[in-house]
Amino acid sequence: MAHEITLLPGDGIGPEITRATLRVLEAAGVALATDEQKAGLAAVEAHGEPLPRAVLDSIRRTGVALKGPLTTPSGVGFRSVNVALRQEFDLYANVRPVRTLFPGRYTDVDLVLVRENTEGLYVGVEHYIGVGSDRKAAAESVMIVTRFGAERIVRYAFEYARRHARRKVTLVHKANILKLTQGLILEAGREIAKQYPEIAFEDRIIDATAMALVLDPSRFDVIVTENMFGDILSDEMAGLVGGLGFAPAANVGQGVAIFEAVHGSAPDIAGQGVANPTALMLAACLMLDHLEERAAALRVRAAVEGVWRDGRARTRDAGGKASTAEFTDAVIARLLT
Repeated sequence: MAHEITLLPGDGIGPEITRATLRVLEAAGVALATDEQKAGLAAVEAHGEPLPRAVLDSIRRTGVALKGPLTTPSGVGFRSVNVALRQEFDLYANVRPVRTLFPGRYTDVDLVLVRENTEGLYVGVEHYIGVGSDRKAAAESVMIVTRFGAERIVRYAFEYARRHARRKVTLVHKANILKLTQGLILEAGREIAKQYPEIAFEDRIIDATAMALVLDPSRFDVIVTENMFGDILSDEMAGLVGGLGFAPAANVGQGVAIFEAVHGSAPDIAGQGVANPTALMLAACLMLDHLEERAAALRVRAAVEGVWRDGRARTRDAGGKASTAEFTDAVIARLLT
C-alpha cells in the first residue's frame, strides 16, 4: 500500500532536486502517493499568498511532507513559511544529522543536533520603539522560553539518543548571561538527564561550543539547544561535512512530520541541472525511517553515501562536474546492483 505524503517541491532548484529524489525513491521500490502543493514564492506567483490553505489541509491529512527549499525575503516581504509551518503544526523538534560523506578536513564526523523549533526569538514577537517623530528609533524582539517547551525538547534529545544507541547528550545554552530564559533550559537538562543514567550528559556555553566543534567535532554526539542557537550550530555542523548540500532535516511534532533540505533555493543556478540533491535524498531517508520503511532508508542512504565515497559523480558544489541527473543516475545504479 502506498504511503500518502504531501510534496512541496519549493522554489529555485527545489523542483529539480525533488524530481531527482522521487526517481531514487521509485528505484528503491518505495510506493508513494504524493499530493503536490505550492508554497513560498511559487505559491505567491500561483495563488497570491506564500502559504495557501490547501497546503495546510494536505499536511494535516497526510501527516507527512517532503519539502524542497523555500525562499524567504530578507527584511521585507512575507514571513518565513518554514517558521509558519513549524508553528502551525507544533513541530517542536528539528533534527539535523550530519555525517562525513567524502574526505575533507574531518574524516569521521557523525553528529546529531536537536533544536527546539517553536520558541525563543523566532516566535516573532517584535516591534519598533518610537522616539519622538522617529517611529523606528529602535526595535525589540522578545525571547520566549517555556518550561514545557524546554523539557520536551531535552526529553526528545535523550529519547533519540536512547533509540539510536548514542553515547552522550550535550545541552548548549547561554545561561551565564541570559539567566532566566536560558536558565530554564539548563535546569530542564540537568533534571531530565538524571532519568537517563546510561547516557552521558554535559552542558556547554554556546560560544565555546561553536569553537569546540571546529577544533574537534568528535567531542560531541547529540547536541540539544534552543531555537536560534540551533539554527546557527546546525549550519556550522553542516560545514564540517561539506556544506548545507549534505545536511537533511526532520521537523517533528505530535502526528505531523516535515522532512526537508535546509539549504537555500539557489535561484542563480535554478534550471541549469547542476544542483546537488544529496540533502533532499537524505531527508527522504529520514522520512522513510519515520514511515517505518527502514530497509529502503538503509538502501538509499548507502547508495548516496557510496556515490560520494567513490567520487566519480560529484556535483559542482563539491568540486566535481556531475549534473543533477548524472548524480541521480549514479545513485540509482548503486541501488540496482
